[in-house]
Amino acid sequence: MENDVKENLEEEEEANRLLPPPPHPQSLPSSDSESEAAFESNEKILIVDFESPDDPTTGDSPPPFSWRKLWLFTGPGFLMSIAFLDPGNLEGDLQAGAIAGYSLLWLLMWATAMGLLIQMLSARVGVATGRHLAELCRDEYPTWARYVLWSMAELALIGADIQEVIGSAIAIQILSRGVLPLWAGVVITASDCFLFLFLENYGVRKLEAVFAVLIATMGLSFAWMFGETKPSGKELMIGILLPRLSSKTIRQAVGVVGCVIMPHNVFLHSALVQSRKIDPKRKSRVQEALNYYLIESSVALFISFMINLFVTTVFAKGFYGTEKANNIGLVNAGQYLQEKFGGGLLPILYIWGIGLLAAGQSSTITGTYAGQFIMGGFLNLRLKKWMRAVITRSCAIVPTMIVAIVFNTSEASLDVLNEWLNVLQSVQIPFALLPLLTLVSKEEIMGDFKIGPILQRIAWTVAALVMIINGYLLLDFFVSEVDGFMFGVTVCVWTTAYIAFIVYLISHSNFFPSPWSSSSIELPKRVSVSDS
Repeated sequence: MENDVKENLEEEEEANRLLPPPPHPQSLPSSDSESEAAFESNEKILIVDFESPDDPTTGDSPPPFSWRKLWLFTGPGFLMSIAFLDPGNLEGDLQAGAIAGYSLLWLLMWATAMGLLIQMLSARVGVATGRHLAELCRDEYPTWARYVLWSMAELALIGADIQEVIGSAIAIQILSRGVLPLWAGVVITASDCFLFLFLENYGVRKLEAVFAVLIATMGLSFAWMFGETKPSGKELMIGILLPRLSSKTIRQAVGVVGCVIMPHNVFLHSALVQSRKIDPKRKSRVQEALNYYLIESSVALFISFMINLFVTTVFAKGFYGTEKANNIGLVNAGQYLQEKFGGGLLPILYIWGIGLLAAGQSSTITGTYAGQFIMGGFLNLRLKKWMRAVITRSCAIVPTMIVAIVFNTSEASLDVLNEWLNVLQSVQIPFALLPLLTLVSKEEIMGDFKIGPILQRIAWTVAALVMIINGYLLLDFFVSEVDGFMFGVTVCVWTTAYIAFIVYLISHSNFFPSPWSSSSIELPKRVSVSDS
């Protein structure tokens, strides 16, 4: 009898040694044996506790505020803010200023605030789980839905990248006085992929420093333009404080809001915050990181708001109420500025070109960064970073080169193309927002950092508002552009499938109870060969 008990105890100990430890409730188990990490352990920045190194916080309260620690956390928010300053956004700003004057500045401010909310939810997912949004989507959704989400994210990224590369190419054309054609600017901009790879080898902080220089270049360039043109301070304050909207400016208003939420940026921010070494199992450290990320992201988006405000008011001052207002776009904006304001010590055409080049270069590099995380997260590809970067860059450069060659001599065609690219990105917005809101609301994924009911309602309201506004843009665009029976039928079929997938994503969340919701159905877990 004693031998039998002893044998049973030995078997139980052996089984315990073989069984894996239970996962932490705030980290979702991956469906793969080894997941692709956003940053390797040796690449992450160590957060040092300056205030009490001998007494680490183990309770629920985060350590006291530290300026030096804020400096260590500063970086991801500024990289995220570049999506608010890409050439597509600048074109939306200049058109809003030229057509609507100062009247949409209030909307720009509140749209930036909505963008901050969405981006902080993305950061919350990354910090609390230790994994980024694309990785979590890979485990949250069935295979077919995961591939649809990945395809949509890649399409959105390619659309944004085309705008960014074309914007850089236009800037290079301006600064070379027309010597370099658009396609040559595209080739030069494509080389930023190798610059990105070079900088990444020197660490995250070096890369963040380069982006800080590019943002500062944008800020100085557009602030210089603001100072040269001297927009009305009174009209500026009225535009910020007094909400105004008319039927003539509704399209520009939709564009202002639609440009703020960039699908690839939602995925990007959840990965960038993992560049700091934070233990997701320690509640106090997670809360501390979220507090610092909120501060630095708020500062970064305030700077981006000021830059967007500079651009909007400069073009409001120069072109509001003129015949050129409805014809101005990214291609001819520099020439129109030069004709209107001329130049002092440095011609305003070249100031605009420098700012546009900084915007295009910085946004294309962050696009390459986002593409790595999206591809690696959804597909769990174990590729070297340089190979993922080259694949991501190639997906955008090939169509962009075709665009540059075909539309090189036609400003009107480039403006039409830009409208289609804006529509492409607007279509993709639900496929980033809905998975984010679903995941950040689940306790089994977020643990104690699941958002509460009030924040949940606010977030869903903001998401619904953004999707409705972009839905209006899509409806307005297709009503004016759809011509022909077959094209109309194709659009109707595509729209039906599109709406059906959005309904599926909403029903998958916990916010709207539904009999279709996967949360009410217990799905069998995947079993590997080694487990059987």
